[in-house]
Amino acid sequence: MHRLIVVLTLLFLLPLNALSARTNAPEKLQDLYFGETLYYAFQEEWFDAITRLDTELRQHHGLDQPELDSLFPHIGLADFAVGDFELAYRMHQRAGRAISAVINGQVEEPVRNEAIYRLARILFQKDQPINALHALERISGDVPKTIRNDLAFLRTQVLMANGRFAEAIEILTTLQDVKNLHGFSGYNLGIALLLDGKEQDGRHYLDLAGRIETDSPMTLSVKDKANLVLGDKLLEEENFDSAKEVLDRVRLEGPFSNQALLGSGWADASQGRYQRALVPWTLLSQRQITNSAVQEAMLAVPYAYGQLDIYSKAALLYGKALQLFGQEIDKLSSSIKHIREGKFLQAIVREELKQDKNWVVKLRELPETPETYYLLDLMASHDFQESLKNYLDLEQLRRKLERWSEDLHAYAEMVEKRRAYYQPLLPEIDKRFQVLDSQMRLRLQQRDHIERRLQAMLVAPRPEYLATEEERIAGQQINHLEELLHPDHSEIAISSKARLKRLRGLLDWNIRTDYHRRLTAAHKNLHDLNTVIADLQQQYDAFIRVRQASTQSYQGYDETILSQKIRVRESLERVNQLMARQGHLLETMAISELVLRRDRLEKFQVKARFAMADSYDRATRDQEQKEGEE
Repeated sequence: MHRLIVVLTLLFLLPLNALSARTNAPEKLQDLYFGETLYYAFQEEWFDAITRLDTELRQHHGLDQPELDSLFPHIGLADFAVGDFELAYRMHQRAGRAISAVINGQVEEPVRNEAIYRLARILFQKDQPINALHALERISGDVPKTIRNDLAFLRTQVLMANGRFAEAIEILTTLQDVKNLHGFSGYNLGIALLLDGKEQDGRHYLDLAGRIETDSPMTLSVKDKANLVLGDKLLEEENFDSAKEVLDRVRLEGPFSNQALLGSGWADASQGRYQRALVPWTLLSQRQITNSAVQEAMLAVPYAYGQLDIYSKAALLYGKALQLFGQEIDKLSSSIKHIREGKFLQAIVREELKQDKNWVVKLRELPETPETYYLLDLMASHDFQESLKNYLDLEQLRRKLERWSEDLHAYAEMVEKRRAYYQPLLPEIDKRFQVLDSQMRLRLQQRDHIERRLQAMLVAPRPEYLATEEERIAGQQINHLEELLHPDHSEIAISSKARLKRLRGLLDWNIRTDYHRRLTAAHKNLHDLNTVIADLQQQYDAFIRVRQASTQSYQGYDETILSQKIRVRESLERVNQLMARQGHLLETMAISELVLRRDRLEKFQVKARFAMADSYDRATRDQEQKEGEE
């Protein structure tokens, strides 16, 4: 009985410490990528949240100046969140390392205590109660208000798991008025008292937990469980009246109603009140036959009629039970065959079922999975749930890997299309660009030469450098005429030479007197030329970037895509192997459960067959006796 109570205790502690993240969004979000991570986390898409946050943290810690990164204001929360998300994704080892890093880092006391609380919860969920206790002993100082009650409740769990019931009782006593633990604290206090040998006090708190007035579905379930545990204990002690009173408090529509109805009937039957026992048993026998309590009730009802000497009715009901047991045995045999054919695993990974939180129950509506009628209890067990979650996570990862493989093929095809488009065009473009590039370089050299001359003229004026085109042509013509007249010493030549000299003087006069204006205009024109050159350089740089981008759009990707394809293929092979192992484990668990159910039904079938024959014999003797008396 104590072993049963411990199992039931852990069952009702788990909902309060469900594997869900507790990280809250910051009041003012400054990093959109961190916001995207939180979005996926709040959708409980833990894989996507973890991969994005890991990438963001890796980039942040690789920066030379991380304080300039937009994630820096949230880095403490991000470091904490990664462990929180890994915990929710059941990556206990990585989550433990991440949270331990927070604990050992330079953090504030409330943050450190909350991290220790989460680490202790991880250790407890990994069935390491001693290590969890050591972790809790490290908590000291200021504890965040949001986790104080949860921390105290976790401490009671750990203490009870370590057999320190007296200390757990002391803490649970102080939690009786906590609203969000209403029912849970009373139930667990009753269990702790029973395990500590304080029978009367334990029963008292179980009785109080069984009388709670509430509308909360979870608390109502605790209430029903408290009544069921207390009622079963009273039945074992043969305190049938008290047991029936307690068991009758269990809701008829609750998850524990079948066991309660069965126990209530046995409480009456044990005292010979078979007429009263028929009421809960008959109600129970009309429920889903796959439930073990219902199956037992189908034998208990005719048994009660037999005890009331209504043998004909008992014989008919035994016959009906025998027929239904035979049908269920056939279903179980068929279910075992379906599981071995892989249909059960195909059913539980259906995507449409995941849209409903009651998807496990929805499995019963699938005609090709009759085995799920008998597996609801197994599916609700912790071991099966953890194994099932691992299988579903592997299935999700397998789908992601297959999609990534398709994406890589798409990327490779896109790169190839780019290569096919750009490669024929680039040679002609490069040829034309080389001509343009050489011309541009020449013009830039000329412009630099002009700038150097103008800078030099600020120190050593050279008016001839600023002559206009007409003035340079005129000067060249004068030089040419002077060369022609130089050997001629005639009077006309001398007169012409004098005139040419005056023309040269006039030309030099105009150039020298207008020098400063021309120098200013030259600098202005150079400035305007610089603007044009800057625009041209910008266009030139843009072309270079476009040219590089066009090349880079298809070069250098082959090795990366190939390596990623290899990694994805290897990961997919490993996931398929793990899925095969995990699926075999689930199928083995399911088949074992179904075989046990079938063996139990076969035993019931034998009992029903002998009981039916005995009832028919008794009914026949009664009929003969009545006919003889007449």
